[in-house]
Amino acid sequence: MATCAADLSARTAAHGIARPLTFCHVTTAHTSLKSRSFHRECLPLAAAGVRVRYLAPVERSMSRENIDVLALPKFTGLAPKLAALPGLVVTALRQRASVYHFQDPQLLPVAFALKLLFRRRVIYDAYEDFPSMAAQKRRIPRYLQPVAARAIAGIEALAARCFDGIVTADPATLRRLARTGTSRKIVFYNFPNLNFFPPPAPCPKPFDIVYRGGLSERAGTFLLLEAIERLAAAGRLPRLLLIGYFDDGASEQAIRGRIRLLGLEPLVTLHGRIDHEHMAAALAEARIGVSPLLETPKFRLNIPVKIFEYWACGLPVVASDLPPNRPFFRSGHAGLLVQPGNAAELARSIAWLLDHPEAAVRMGGKGRELVAQRFNNAPESLKLLRFAARIAGAE
Repeated sequence: MATCAADLSARTAAHGIARPLTFCHVTTAHTSLKSRSFHRECLPLAAAGVRVRYLAPVERSMSRENIDVLALPKFTGLAPKLAALPGLVVTALRQRASVYHFQDPQLLPVAFALKLLFRRRVIYDAYEDFPSMAAQKRRIPRYLQPVAARAIAGIEALAARCFDGIVTADPATLRRLARTGTSRKIVFYNFPNLNFFPPPAPCPKPFDIVYRGGLSERAGTFLLLEAIERLAAAGRLPRLLLIGYFDDGASEQAIRGRIRLLGLEPLVTLHGRIDHEHMAAALAEARIGVSPLLETPKFRLNIPVKIFEYWACGLPVVASDLPPNRPFFRSGHAGLLVQPGNAAELARSIAWLLDHPEAAVRMGGKGRELVAQRFNNAPESLKLLRFAARIAGAE
């Protein structure tokens, strides 16, 4: 154990960190190791010599790549979750962390308790535009959605005043909180960790098109199916792989029903969630990556992770022409932007890439180059390490 501690100290010292750090991430919303918190944030911190504790309702406690994963109890229903919050505060305090890191808005009461009652150092990672998500959440009655959105925005503003650090995944979300409070603030982009996205190698391509992420109307799933129908009506038979999750059972029924109604069952393969470790291999089975998101308040702010993962796998990308996407496509020659909600334009762009395979390969290669040189996790993880060290007073 002493040797391990000495090794951790040496690695953090090599990054200019004066004393050892313990970083504790706490979540109850994710029963698997989330790609942002675990693969993009915690793993690189552990590799740099930070002691990392990862508290989540996973199947079992374990140690993985210098990260201690502690399995939390799983609770369903609002009352049991609320009753469990005091115990979660106690469990978090037992970790004796230099910095506590939260991403779940529902755990902000725990974060406030750690900060205000026990004077611990706390970072809140607002990696999504949670207020606009609440304004569209189907589980919330329509008349309460605006109230929920304002409540979350208010709580996040309070967090920016009370906590030590605020992290976002895009500049637009940061701008909403930038002038609030004196907390330190950074953007930690969701760029790929290249340890999980090695240089693409030649492999069979059983699919022409891949989409990965949430499967819903707002994510453009119905729009994409309409584009595939248009291509099929024109004599093409593009094979589509959909990787992701449904909002709920009703959403799944609606999407499967639309596939049957359009006669696309032979062309569409539905796959559930894929572990992050296997994502690159799954995406590489296609020729084109698509991000057909509709123009909603959330998608006008948040940068789609999928675009960079497609590029990391050497795929050309067809994406909606939304403000967060434009800077990354400007002069990049790595894909095509289409008008959000326009199935005909989406179909034409996909058809063009299928008709010009050499150009598609060049675009995919350019995308891989952009990710390898600029849009990857290495500088982001160093930024987070220094951010956490400043908050902990260890730099």
